[in-house]
Amino acid sequence: MASIRPFLWFDKNAQEARDFYISVFRNGRALEDIVLTDFVAGTNKTVPHAVHDFELEGLRLTALNAGSMSPFNERLSLYIETSDQAETDYYYQALTADGGSEKPCGWLTDKYGVYWQVVPEITLRLMADPDREKADRVRQAMYKMTKIVVADLEAAYAGRA
Repeated sequence: MASIRPFLWFDKNAQEARDFYISVFRNGRALEDIVLTDFVAGTNKTVPHAVHDFELEGLRLTALNAGSMSPFNERLSLYIETSDQAETDYYYQALTADGGSEKPCGWLTDKYGVYWQVVPEITLRLMADPDREKADRVRQAMYKMTKIVVADLEAAYAGRA
């Protein structure tokens, strides 16, 4: 049976990125490392091409050292659905630490340039409400946020914002 998993191409710090992600997620673990016989261009034979498989919360990913190419962009992101504000705050802060960048509507880039979305579960539930006025207020409130704040979404939903 075929499998599908995210494959992240890094310049020369795939193992460092993998280790960072494993440290952020409670259920993260390193799997297989495959170090190839050639080296990343421009590293004076100090950084080998390498593949690092790992798992985050049951999702298997692969990180590759292969030299610079196109940077990551928001056309493909890793989406974290959180259960509450504390979990949202944790992931948003952890992934923007040490050089990451906040983006609108719960998006961010981490210090490696990978795009993530950190979205409380309630966000999409409120935006799917059949009362389209309530749903629209939530969406408009979210558009004004970087990190999503659940209390502000609930206030907008109730018409208090």
